[in-house]
Amino acid sequence: MADLAIMVAPNGARKGHAEHPNLPLTADAIATDAHACEAAGAQAIHMHVRDDNGRHTLDASRYLAAIEAVRRNTNPEFVIQITTEAVGMFRPHEQIAVVRAVRPEAVSIATKELIPDAESEAAAGALYHWAYEQRIAIQHIVYAAGEFDQLLDLVGRGIIPGHRHSVIFPLGRYATDQESDPAELAPFVAKVRESGGAARFDWWVCAFGASETASLVASAAMGGHCRIGFENSFINADGTRAESNAERVRDLRAALSGIHRLLSSRADVLRVLGKPD
Repeated sequence: MADLAIMVAPNGARKGHAEHPNLPLTADAIATDAHACEAAGAQAIHMHVRDDNGRHTLDASRYLAAIEAVRRNTNPEFVIQITTEAVGMFRPHEQIAVVRAVRPEAVSIATKELIPDAESEAAAGALYHWAYEQRIAIQHIVYAAGEFDQLLDLVGRGIIPGHRHSVIFPLGRYATDQESDPAELAPFVAKVRESGGAARFDWWVCAFGASETASLVASAAMGGHCRIGFENSFINADGTRAESNAERVRDLRAALSGIHRLLSSRADVLRVLGKPD
C-alpha cells in the first residue's frame, strides 16, 4: 500500500462557536490550530474561510491571508488545501474565480457544483486544464457513488486532464442524522477498483458523526487516506467530545497504531491530493 496521508479539516463551512467554542474561524485561529495539528501528526490542512459575520466565503483575500498565517505557523513540509465548496451559496464562476485568484498548491472541488449542467463544462474544463498546467493539486469531492460516474465521464472526454486523480468520499453526508457508517465505504471503493484502482486514483475519506475515527481506520486499512477534524465531527473513538482538532488527530493516530503504513512526505501528500506528475 502507498504511504498514509493525514489531513485535518478544522472548521468547515457551517459550524460556529455555538457548536464548539474552539472551532477556528479567523486566519490567526486557523494558523494556531494548524500548528497544533501538525505537532499531533497531520501533514496537511483543508480549510474554509469565513467573513466578518462568520459565514462561509470564497473571498480570495481571506484565503490568501489564512494561507500566509498558516505558512508562518507550520513547517515548510505542511500542505495547505483550500476549497471551492459552494454550500448552496456560490455559483460556478465564483468557484472558478477563487482558484485563479489564489493559485493554491491544493484545492478540493465538487464536480457536481462546478458543473451543474452541460453549459458549465467549457469554463470548468478551462479551469481544470489551467490548474493542471500550473501543477495545482485538485481533489475531486464525490458525495455519492453515482457521482463517480460523472467524474469518469469528464476524464474520458478530456474535460478533466491527467492520468491520475484524487478523490474524497464524505461518508454520512446524506444520512438523515449525519452519522457515518464504515460500511458506506464499500460502494466507493468498488467504484475505484473497477475503474483502474490505485494506478488511476488516490482516494480519501472524511466522515460525519461519532463513527468518524472508525470510518477513517477502515479507509486506511483498505489503502485510502484520512481527513479528520471538526468540520465533520467533534467525537473521539471512545465517545468523548474532543476539546480541539489536535485531539482528534491524536485520537486517529492512536487508532491507526495497528495499521503499518508509513506517513507520507510533502511530495507524497501533494501527489495523493492530485498534483500532476
